[in-house]
Amino acid sequence: MKLEKNTTIPRATAKRLSLYYRIFKRFNAEKIEKANSKQIADAIGIDSATVRRDFSYFGELGRRGFGYDVKKLMNFFADLLNDNSITNVMLVGIGNMGHALLYYRFHERNKMKIVIAFDTDDHPEVGTTTPDGIPIYGISQIKEKLSQTDVKTAILTVPSVKAQEVATILTDSGVKGILSFSPVHLQVPKDVVVQYVDLTSELQTLLYFMKKED
Repeated sequence: MKLEKNTTIPRATAKRLSLYYRIFKRFNAEKIEKANSKQIADAIGIDSATVRRDFSYFGELGRRGFGYDVKKLMNFFADLLNDNSITNVMLVGIGNMGHALLYYRFHERNKMKIVIAFDTDDHPEVGTTTPDGIPIYGISQIKEKLSQTDVKTAILTVPSVKAQEVATILTDSGVKGILSFSPVHLQVPKDVVVQYVDLTSELQTLLYFMKKED
């Protein structure tokens, strides 16, 4: 079966791709060879029609009455999400959130790995290396250090007032993707992708729905 990849998919579908990959990896680990849309939907917490619609953007991933081949779909989503090779990532900002991420072993769960970190030049950890061998440099060295690496992806955990300034430095240094924990909309070139993680907003949404249930 030839698996086609259509990149023009809705954002909501794109945000579920990693969930599908995770589910197929779990099914594969559990020795499940075939899975239907209801099984996949139940595992994620959505409806089966959404699963079928999402999968339709990528061509014929399964056959009616036969379900989806778990191993083939696991490999398909691994390829789609570039999880067949290590993706090196940089971290900017090693405050409380950044510090936690710096010591979180992404590579033990997937193929992403923080390989270099930055903070203000006067940060006490600048010039040191983590136990995992991740060097920490001052922000003034970003352009120099990135020119020596193949890192194109950054995690940004700096104060909101510094987010745009640092994002500009990153994009000027060749970074093409930013995961920002700062609740500020970043102005970046059209060929740069930004994803936002707003923990406060997510918590407030959770509390809203909890109150609504009460």
